[in-house]
Amino acid sequence: MNQRPRRAIPAVVSRALSGAVLAWTAQRVLTARPPGGAPRWERTNHRGRPVSLLSGPALALAAVATADLPVAAAGAAGFGAAVVGGYDDAVGDRSARGFRGHLAALRRGRLTSGGVKVLGIGVAGLLACSRPGVRRREILLEGAVVAASANLLNLLDLRPGRALKAGAVAALVLGQPGPAAAAAALLPADLGERAMLGDAGANALGAVLGLALVRRHPQRRLIALTTLTAATAVSEVLSYSRIIDAVPPLSWVDRVGRQP
Repeated sequence: MNQRPRRAIPAVVSRALSGAVLAWTAQRVLTARPPGGAPRWERTNHRGRPVSLLSGPALALAAVATADLPVAAAGAAGFGAAVVGGYDDAVGDRSARGFRGHLAALRRGRLTSGGVKVLGIGVAGLLACSRPGVRRREILLEGAVVAASANLLNLLDLRPGRALKAGAVAALVLGQPGPAAAAAALLPADLGERAMLGDAGANALGAVLGLALVRRHPQRRLIALTTLTAATAVSEVLSYSRIIDAVPPLSWVDRVGRQP
């Protein structure tokens, strides 16, 4: 009796399933056995509620592992951004705010934890984009896009679910079903205010998406950097929360699933 050949699972579905399962599993494992104990990973969100930062490492792992990118490059971008973002989460030096504040502190001879993060993500971006046959100027441009993307997604991690929603949509647009599904899998805990990404998770996902952008659309690198830089500059003078609240469609999407 002839057997019908098994149909292979499409690559896009396989990556999406892998991203969701890996992110959810990693979060559960880390929550059950938090490195250094649960208190080390607890923070207070914008409403004064205790949340866990363990979604950050879980997202970093899943985004890097399931990205449709060269493994070494994705690892350098994602894990590099996660490490320095995690350092900023742990040290928590809030004496300087925003990109401009950290640069101002550096000019005064003081390196803040945010400054370490900015420099570290820049180095991670350059390492991720360095490869044979690419001119130094192009590597610098691509590395800057990776770093700017990581920073921008982190700026959105101010309300439950916001960074994950934006990251999932951007990942789908960039043809990255694995990271998109990973972000979606962590969304319920984020919206339920049981967890948040922190700098480690938001920077990692943003860096992976920035790398995907320069690899998928190399001809748009300069436009991407200009846009990301402008968006970051806007955040220095205007609150993204106020901008989103002032635009009804954005406000509706932003609030979907969030607790009242």
